[in-house]
Amino acid sequence: MYDGYIRVAAVTPKIRVADCEYNAGQIIEAIKKAADENVRLVCMPELCVTGYTCGDLFLQSTLLEIAKSALQKIVAETAECDVIAVVGLPMAHCGKLFNVAAVFCGGKVLGFVPKTFIPNYGEFYELRYFTPAFKENHAIRFDDKNITFGRDIIFKCKDLPEFKLAVEICEDLWVANPPSTSHGLANATIIANLSAGSELAGKAAERRVLIGAQSSRLLCGYVYAHAGQGESTTDMVFAAHNLIYERGKILAESPPFGDGWAVSEIDLNAIAYDRRRMNTFVSNAGEAENGEHYKYKLFSLNGKTHAENLTRHITPTPFIPENADEIPARCEEILNIQAAGLAKRLEHIGAKAVLGVSGGLDSTLALLVSARAYEKIGLPKNEIIAVTMPCFGTTERTKSNAHKLCDALEIPIREIDITESVRLHLRDIGHPENQHDITYENAQARIRTLVLMNLANQTNAIVIGTGNLSELALGWATFNGDHMSMYGVNGGIPKTLVRHIVNHFAQTTQNSALKSVLSDILATPVSPELLPPTGGEISQQTEEILGSYQLHDFFLYHTIRHARTPSQVLALAQLAFSKTHPPDEIKKRLQQFYSRFTSQQFKRNCLPDSPKIGSISLSPRGDWRMPSDSANFFQNQD
Repeated sequence: MYDGYIRVAAVTPKIRVADCEYNAGQIIEAIKKAADENVRLVCMPELCVTGYTCGDLFLQSTLLEIAKSALQKIVAETAECDVIAVVGLPMAHCGKLFNVAAVFCGGKVLGFVPKTFIPNYGEFYELRYFTPAFKENHAIRFDDKNITFGRDIIFKCKDLPEFKLAVEICEDLWVANPPSTSHGLANATIIANLSAGSELAGKAAERRVLIGAQSSRLLCGYVYAHAGQGESTTDMVFAAHNLIYERGKILAESPPFGDGWAVSEIDLNAIAYDRRRMNTFVSNAGEAENGEHYKYKLFSLNGKTHAENLTRHITPTPFIPENADEIPARCEEILNIQAAGLAKRLEHIGAKAVLGVSGGLDSTLALLVSARAYEKIGLPKNEIIAVTMPCFGTTERTKSNAHKLCDALEIPIREIDITESVRLHLRDIGHPENQHDITYENAQARIRTLVLMNLANQTNAIVIGTGNLSELALGWATFNGDHMSMYGVNGGIPKTLVRHIVNHFAQTTQNSALKSVLSDILATPVSPELLPPTGGEISQQTEEILGSYQLHDFFLYHTIRHARTPSQVLALAQLAFSKTHPPDEIKKRLQQFYSRFTSQQFKRNCLPDSPKIGSISLSPRGDWRMPSDSANFFQNQD
């Protein structure tokens, strides 16, 4: 699918009312410009060939004939453009007049889609001229050919099978049951809307909400082209407010009274994946597609849209809101989800919380969540059992920060040095203390978990897990060590988001001591601290071993959320990280991600309970079910 994207445009040409020859020239120019910019679908406003505001002139046979000739000229002069175009005009058929969208490609008209719902209220009096679409498709004679004429047509691209286009016109979207609903359920993936709604105070915001909701409900792309400059302003003004949405998210917008050009790429791969994933949608689509009332019209496009040519922004941090102003509210929302889950668990079993506090990001967030959960259920925070367990790799910086954090939160901290316990264990199994291998590292992690589990029994508590979603994806956890707990509050949160939530606390707290220690924790390199320090400094830095968590979280999101192929993930990553990571590094880390992700499922298959936070979860109980012995089939892909 050429990386799964298709470039689309909503364009408002400058027109003159009832001057079809001039309008045709403007439309031709716009289509050619769009084609030169590698646009593959261009949508223009309702009745743009004549102008929407012709009034009783629509009933003049002369105007209708001129409009027909103008369309023939537009189709012929754009025949070499590698684009499918949709424009609006009035057409007479069966003794009636229809408000029609003409769909054409490669010098051929593929079909005519008449408007279904004709408004006749307020400033709109279209019913004076136009007839609603018939319930069934017909054939109309145009340019010596029989052309399908009806509302139930889907235009399917032979070269890009996931590109299935359907059309509705203006008011059709504003009714209780828009035609696009049926189109979507018949497997149309992109809806084009030709519109000429007048501009009123507050109307732009209403448009955004309506189009966003429909594209979200139908899991589709939605291209909305709006009338603008050149229309008569006798009683109405038109703003050329063009919009492109995909699955509820805005991709591009020409603001009201702007230049009338909105261009972006719609991710057909993501649409197809979401429809496969959501079985409620697929079952309805199957019913609709089996209906014989839909006519499928085939067309061809030769041009390719590759990820490296995208105009839409590919964020390097897909788990983080792109609008910085939204981050505080998102962090609070996540904290409330975490705290509510833990509060319910503590109340249900009548237990306290015990957790290890290392001075690192993950345990810091878990402690902050535990404090909020205690507040929710009315328990004093000083009853939280916080434990720090220094050993071979612990630095003075992290140990000090663990103490400072608990002091700032007024939570007592207990220090249990596990060095001698680990040494005894290593002697028991005959492992040299100076042999710094995986056994040496994991012995420390498992002793820490043993201490916490037994403290939980001793104090009527449950162990609160600190591991995050990124670590679970990579298997970066000691099996039955930090991998295990009785409730994992961070299990649904990727590492990049953990950092933002802790930073949110640091930026918003009025507690100067808490702000200071959180700031230093954020500045501390991420490390499991299982190898001895070098000169008192952390010697084992996770991101030097695994690579950037930003990269791995990006890979995780696009692999799980949209089931992208390795080549697609790589292309998007190289685009998103073009200024921060060299291509060879990205490719190396992507291969590492796939290798670890497929080999470490056995750790995820026995995870403790953890609240789901966002659209991605690796819980084996519902969201991610994968065999522990799966081959790394990603490695054989380009």
